[in-house]
Amino acid sequence: MRAAVYLVATPIGNLEDITLRAIRTLRECDLIACEDTRHTRKLLNRYEIQKPLISCHEHNEHERANQIIERVQSGQAVAIVSDAGLPGISDPGYRVVQAAIAAGVRVIPIPGPSAVDTAVVASGLPTDSFLYAGFLPAKSGQRIKALDALAAEKATLVFYEAPHRLLRALADAQSVLGNRQAVVARELTKTHEEFLRGTLAEIHADLAARESVRGEIVLLIAGTDDAPAVDPEVPLSARVEQLVAEGASPMDAVKTAAKEYGVSKRKAYNLVEQEKS
Repeated sequence: MRAAVYLVATPIGNLEDITLRAIRTLRECDLIACEDTRHTRKLLNRYEIQKPLISCHEHNEHERANQIIERVQSGQAVAIVSDAGLPGISDPGYRVVQAAIAAGVRVIPIPGPSAVDTAVVASGLPTDSFLYAGFLPAKSGQRIKALDALAAEKATLVFYEAPHRLLRALADAQSVLGNRQAVVARELTKTHEEFLRGTLAEIHADLAARESVRGEIVLLIAGTDDAPAVDPEVPLSARVEQLVAEGASPMDAVKTAAKEYGVSKRKAYNLVEQEKS
């Protein structure tokens, strides 16, 4: 097996979701660097693979990256795995890849399971274009700002979310994006796999009625609808004034104009303020 860094995708739940190539790579490599050695050993035991393991997680990846590159430069094949899915997708692996490229070391991806792709294809939301934005910020103010920046995005929005923050994230998403269609994909490929489909408000109500929300979560939200045709000669502020004159509240007028002009609500508000000055 040639000396290189191998990025090996591992199951996101069901241990049978692993490629033949991934199994062969893990059997033939010299070393496996993993996010949690105890977690990875369960997978290796399932396929009767015995290899030396070292940890490589968010707290030691920078240090481990240099050690891994040294191993490869000495002629070893090193496999990188995370607890689930493809290394580097909201998991350790990115810094190792950076260090390998800088050192001229070959990086070989071994594709396989990904929670993002799995959730998107079964969501029922448009799949021709989607935007994966990682984890939403933990604090509400920062989360609202992040969502606002994506408000005009037409692609399906995809996020990872912690179960204890999910209800607050759904509420913030509705306040910023409106009551869009959404999907919560929970415990993908596992025994209790679940897809909750509906509006943001409907999903929030369903989950709020439960005693608790557990498991690995992927949150998908429909992108903005195609913006209706607007007269480019009409300033956004003038459109807001028109909507207010028709009976809309100033806040609703800004929200409607933002959608029509294909901009975020925050940007629409700033444009109104600029055009007033």
